[in-house]
Amino acid sequence: MRAVTPGGDPVLAARFAVPTVPRTFVRRARLLDQLAESLRTPLTLVNGPAGAGKTLLVADWVAAREPGDVAWLTVEPEDSAPGVFWTYVLHAFRHHEIALPADIGSPARPGEVDHSLLARVAAWLDGRDRPVTLVLDEFDRVAGCAEVADGLQFVLRHAGDGLRLIVVSRTEPLLPLYRYRAAGELVDIRGADLAFRAEETAALADRHGLALSGAGARLLTARTGGWAAGLRLSTLAAQRADDPEGFLAEFEPGRSTVADFLLGEVLRAHPPETQDLLLRASILEKIHPDLANALTGRGDAEPILEGLQRANAFVEPIGHSWYRLHPLFAEILRVHLGVRHPGLEPELHRTAAHWLSRAGLLDEALSHAADAGDWELAADEFIGRLAIGRLLTGLSAERLDGLFARMAPEVSGPAPDLVRAARELAHHDVERGVTYLGRAEENLPDGESGDAAALRLSCAVLRVLAARVAGSADLAELAAKAAAEAERALPADRLEQCPELTALMLTDLGSAQLWAGRFDAARSTLSDAVRSPQEPSTAFARHEALSRLALIDFLQGRPGRAESHARGAVAEAEHSGLPVSDRSGMAQLVLAAVAIDRDDLADAQGHLDRASATSAASRDPVVAVELAILRSRMLFAKGDPRSALLALDEMAKQPLMSAEPSPWVSDRIAMAMAAAHLADGDPKAAVKVFEDRPAHGPESLVAEARARVAAGEGERALGILDELPERRDPGPVIDVWVLLTRAQAADALGDSAAAENLLMRALAAARPHHLRRPFLDAGAWVRRLLLHRPAPAREHAWLTGTLAPGREEAVGPRPETLSAREQDVLERLAQLMSTEEIAADLHLSVNTVKTHLKSIYRKLAATRRGEAVRRAREFGLL
Repeated sequence: MRAVTPGGDPVLAARFAVPTVPRTFVRRARLLDQLAESLRTPLTLVNGPAGAGKTLLVADWVAAREPGDVAWLTVEPEDSAPGVFWTYVLHAFRHHEIALPADIGSPARPGEVDHSLLARVAAWLDGRDRPVTLVLDEFDRVAGCAEVADGLQFVLRHAGDGLRLIVVSRTEPLLPLYRYRAAGELVDIRGADLAFRAEETAALADRHGLALSGAGARLLTARTGGWAAGLRLSTLAAQRADDPEGFLAEFEPGRSTVADFLLGEVLRAHPPETQDLLLRASILEKIHPDLANALTGRGDAEPILEGLQRANAFVEPIGHSWYRLHPLFAEILRVHLGVRHPGLEPELHRTAAHWLSRAGLLDEALSHAADAGDWELAADEFIGRLAIGRLLTGLSAERLDGLFARMAPEVSGPAPDLVRAARELAHHDVERGVTYLGRAEENLPDGESGDAAALRLSCAVLRVLAARVAGSADLAELAAKAAAEAERALPADRLEQCPELTALMLTDLGSAQLWAGRFDAARSTLSDAVRSPQEPSTAFARHEALSRLALIDFLQGRPGRAESHARGAVAEAEHSGLPVSDRSGMAQLVLAAVAIDRDDLADAQGHLDRASATSAASRDPVVAVELAILRSRMLFAKGDPRSALLALDEMAKQPLMSAEPSPWVSDRIAMAMAAAHLADGDPKAAVKVFEDRPAHGPESLVAEARARVAAGEGERALGILDELPERRDPGPVIDVWVLLTRAQAADALGDSAAAENLLMRALAAARPHHLRRPFLDAGAWVRRLLLHRPAPAREHAWLTGTLAPGREEAVGPRPETLSAREQDVLERLAQLMSTEEIAADLHLSVNTVKTHLKSIYRKLAATRRGEAVRRAREFGLL
């Protein structure tokens, strides 16, 4: 399958090509000797001005290396986004036959790269038998990006002897060169080293067919400062002179610029057709013969470009029939284009945009349309290609946002307004986004053409997003129906090229249904989103859909399913390289909630901290509410119900970010407040919570019954429980609470036998899921009943010591709590899985699994696998 970036664009393999060394190249042994030292040091810097010969020097050295030892990457300006940079680094390794582990993953957004990805890269390099040399050519294009430099430094520092980095750059990179220099771990090739010496200048002239005397070579070297490009330009110009050495003797770089030579001697050396092509093609970053023909209006570009490349006339092939002008040459040509053809450049950009769009190169087309100032064209192409989702997710989102930020406010039409709406919604400015969306809808064209359908589909997708933010499942479902109608008017292959569009719409629709409490519909919709094509552009949607599915499972009292979906969401984010700040946060909240129910408060706190680090904690109402509720649960679980109530009161005062209320959110808040009041010893206040906030779902009805039992209303509590609606598959958490509440009511009404029987059933239902918290929160009556039943108490030793008297004598002191990940490893250990199988199943490295195993053995006081499993079963951990 063709490699693509996380934004869905094809990976440009030409960037991994080692440049071809021309026949006129002069191999200089003194520089090759310096480069040979790079095999023994972690860092090599080849630094000098443009045209100093840096790239060809390293390319000539690389050509002599064995395949599989060296990876080459030509850096581009867009690599200043760390996610883009590391995507290309990983593909550079693969392109050059350097196999990567399957679990390395890849970045998902341009602005950041997940630290865990860099750690996996460094660990892989450190574990190699022989080092890899990575060449980063033209690194000056991202030299000012601290994030890229920091990532490189981290990998280089932790890769051990597995990485040799060669940086080719006009400027110094933001790496701690002084440290490497002080440690003798830097090969430093500078401009002074790259400068030609007189004998090398003579050799260069000879390669160009010019015989220079020693004096002529020394003079030319002095006047050009040994600058490789200046020497070559001078030599090319001298080839046309009757007296080449005399011509060179009169050449004065200080008075005659390189531009004078390029325009006056090199450019004019070509026929008018060639000059015209070079001038027009100078607006392009890369040139295809057919694109050049579109700019010139002729059909002779292919032979002209081939001839220029063969003549080494500052045109180089970059693969697949594409060419590139020397950057300095192109810059000078653009200046001359403005002089020779004033006002032509915008029209050339417009022509290039149309051609590139037809060729399927949307990103390049948009850039040229923007440079032409033709924003209607840019917006029409963007919407017509169904690319609106790329403004909302993927590596291209930030770049596209910056590009369309330049669009003038007077540009009108449905496509520009849809682009504006998407930008505002992506920035969470719902009011402005909906305003632009309404304006676009007012101007939608009639008819069933592909362009009209693309406009309608983009409108519908944004409407679903807006409805999600407003909390309206009805509006979201209505917009989704409109989207389905628009999709039917579009070719299937056109939709398949933009899988993120459907994935985002399904995730937004499912989230709106979830908010409204339509759990079955939400589960179906979100499951469809999870089944979206596994491509980088759909990574966030799949991650968020899995997170929402985990929440539904938790709300329906199924901790095992909830944990499975939540861990799947985390694994998806890590594998796709989603930065922590861009993750939904909900998966971590579900894991925290499950950990609280298991009374693993340290693990729960870690998950809460990770959820808090996401941007969703401040902009997603579901995440914000659940985060506040779980923080309050942590407080009263730690014995501070007053602070828990204060936190809940403060949260209740804050306006929700959705216009329509959510029934289950109201239930969750009421349940948390009632539980805190009960923990504070105020059952009447707990009852009043439900009088002020009537319960909607079964779990909140059970919580109300529990409050009424504590307030002395046992009969009424049993009446509430008796009226619970029948459920096809009630979750174990709800079952446990129903049994516990019935047991408490029976105990309060004096039926001890029934109370003990119900308690034992609750313990049996809770044990497979390690649900400790319900028994801790239930009150002292549980401990009292267990004192009368020491044998069952020992049987359920997985509970804490206060609820299982006599446990210590049976199995010894309870071990230190296992982390959630250690529990995962332990469960697979009990299934007789090998270390490698556990690592593959949990998406971990083998070394990480070994570390978890050592910790498990220590905590369980075991020395072997079988002993660890046996002791885990004794403690009720399995």
